[in-house]
Amino acid sequence: MSVKSKLAIPFAKQVRKQVYKWANNPHKTQEKVFKYLLKKAKNTAFGIDHDFKNIKTYNDFKNHVKVNDYEGLKSYVDRIVAGEKDVLWKGKPLYFAKTSGTTSGAKYIPITKESMPTHIKAARNALLFYTAEKNDASFVNGKMIFLQGSPVLEDKNGVKLGRLSGIAAHYVPNYLLKNRLPSWETNCIEDWDTKVDKVVEETINEDMTVISGIPSWVQMYFEKLIDKTGKSISEIFPNFNFFVYGGVNFEPYKNKFETLIGKKIDYVELYPASEGFIAYQDSQKEKGMLLQLNSGIFYEFIPASEFFDENPTRISLKDVQLGVNYVIILNTSAGLWGYNIGDTVEFTSTKPYRIKVTGRIKHFISAFGEHVIGKEVEKALNDAIKGTSINISEFTVAPQVNPKDGLPYHEWFIEFENEPDNLEDLASKIDASMQAQNVYYFDLITGKILQPLIIRKVKKGGFHEYMKSIGKFGGQNKIPQLSDNRKIADVLQNFLKA
Repeated sequence: MSVKSKLAIPFAKQVRKQVYKWANNPHKTQEKVFKYLLKKAKNTAFGIDHDFKNIKTYNDFKNHVKVNDYEGLKSYVDRIVAGEKDVLWKGKPLYFAKTSGTTSGAKYIPITKESMPTHIKAARNALLFYTAEKNDASFVNGKMIFLQGSPVLEDKNGVKLGRLSGIAAHYVPNYLLKNRLPSWETNCIEDWDTKVDKVVEETINEDMTVISGIPSWVQMYFEKLIDKTGKSISEIFPNFNFFVYGGVNFEPYKNKFETLIGKKIDYVELYPASEGFIAYQDSQKEKGMLLQLNSGIFYEFIPASEFFDENPTRISLKDVQLGVNYVIILNTSAGLWGYNIGDTVEFTSTKPYRIKVTGRIKHFISAFGEHVIGKEVEKALNDAIKGTSINISEFTVAPQVNPKDGLPYHEWFIEFENEPDNLEDLASKIDASMQAQNVYYFDLITGKILQPLIIRKVKKGGFHEYMKSIGKFGGQNKIPQLSDNRKIADVLQNFLKA
């Protein structure tokens, strides 16, 4: 065992102890964050406009600050982008994290000197918690890779602008720099195909111990390695024992990953967003991710079933319940107030508070009033392939409202690695799980409003070709796993298996 790995274990256990101290005092911790945020921002343009100096309680806050999305805060963000200070948060931000917007084009999410360290600390702590639980830090002796966006940053009126993953690349601690791959030059390559080929070159003969990234893009990296060597990932990297990921539900990819890797490994889930690092998996034995209550974020929650109502219930952490699907709302030390990031979560534990991401509030199917959500389609697919040799590379679901023949239906576009022997049988199993989970879907099927779902086989590499065709290939881009319209489905018709 190296000196570095020996020192890492006691340090990891000390950090875990400190984190659980605030995690076991959740409401006091959140109250402290709430007061801190209001105090720091009371003299900002937003704080003055919303009378922060007279807000004393959470109820006061709800009366003064409505729930916003990016559009709701855009007038303030535009002022910051133009170079103004003291708008949403004291001073000017360190960075803008650039993300794709649906109605406003590019979004510029501010990251401040107060919020940036919380991103870095949470990512570090996720690895330390794994180290403490396993009592093993041998991975620090090998090489680590995070498949991410380019770290090249632009200048926007004195504020650096880039993708969150690219910004984070500037904060790799010195003691890990020698372990980190790919090279800076490779990380700066914009074209994803070229970049992954170069990453393969740089890593193929290294002792890779930690690999991280969005599953669909890491899968592409693994496949290129296997094509080049004819070996499984565990043969190429025998000391690779855990995979770090975030941004999607990993379950649909798990079978495929374990086939590519050639052995079972551990997985560490993160919940990073440009708006804040929200949660990370703190244990291999517990379900869900530990909610970051001490990271400059005051959380609010709205039951997803009420979100589109005129006056939905809006609560703080102390009133949440297990098993309820909530829209998560953030108030942050980057100056986001009442901010809906669009994600839905469910609590798996309240001692301490752990969550799992269940989908996107805008990613649902309710063309017929069924209100199917991401969690349901993911579970249905997992139920259907469990115990089989079927492997899924990627999938998405959309409604077919006007079929040429017969009743409308939900159309599932699936790219298989290992195909089922009987596609109709798989469709039937998925449909049965959907009906069991969603009473509205059940009623529509039994009432002959909908016919059971139909699967379309996407050709191998078809989803990658689709992403290239819309200019979103690689990086942090992800395929929505369901949508209420045909925007994705109609284009995917061009990538079906003959």
